[in-house]
Amino acid sequence: MSTVYLSQMTLYPIKSLAGVNVSQWPVIATGFKYDRKWMLIDAQGRFMSQRNSPRMALIHVELSEHALQISAPMQGTLTLPLTQHSERRVDCTIWQDQCRACLVSDEADRWFSEFLQQPCRLVYQANDDIRHVDQNYAQLSDQTAFSDGFPFLLISESSLALLNAQMGLNLPMARFRPNLVVSGCEAYAEDGWRAIRINNLDFRLPKPCSRCAIPSLNPETGEYGKEPLATLSRTRKWQNKVYFGQNVLHNQQGILSVGDEIIILSEGQMQPPL
Repeated sequence: MSTVYLSQMTLYPIKSLAGVNVSQWPVIATGFKYDRKWMLIDAQGRFMSQRNSPRMALIHVELSEHALQISAPMQGTLTLPLTQHSERRVDCTIWQDQCRACLVSDEADRWFSEFLQQPCRLVYQANDDIRHVDQNYAQLSDQTAFSDGFPFLLISESSLALLNAQMGLNLPMARFRPNLVVSGCEAYAEDGWRAIRINNLDFRLPKPCSRCAIPSLNPETGEYGKEPLATLSRTRKWQNKVYFGQNVLHNQQGILSVGDEIIILSEGQMQPPL
């Protein structure tokens, strides 16, 4: 029996912008450190994403020891310090969640508003602001930053390989925006996992991830295509939604590294039951 292991780790410092791959990274109360700590909001305080602003897919993000470097085609580079202190707070909406966030700077607001061609503001989650995970799936202690709802998304390489074979394409894993990519298991084996352990950190997999249109957005062009949603609608549809990947919660804080073995602690009915 082959060893199941962590083959890739990605964090997304600014919600719905490009991810940053790391080889070793801390897990804190909200998930990966700096993962979706920042977010763009519109004039009404609603979170922005590639769903309604596809030009976000063209923005590149680099992470250094002390700063984020943000760049985009025909646009200068914006540098954001990782440690920020702002007294200016605003109300924000992420789906049905109401939360508070801190404004970054007027310079950042101008940079993003100009490139995205609409008024927007960049905010970050303060250390004293806590956003709880949906209690239908989580414990009271479970937190997340500005993710859609869960601190981690897990997908296996074999699941993507099967999907690509069904499509006759070679879409990269980045289209699906996971935090944890695993190798060494069969396609969709993760659908049956309920609890796993990685480097002495325990994780729970409470529900599968329903997918929106973002995986169909080409990050090189900022334009939508038919795949992978067309194929997922044929092969991974359940109760009028399509699913790919598993939402994940964590029990402890610590360090994860690419290459860490994944121990399957418990399994259950396949989610979704396909």
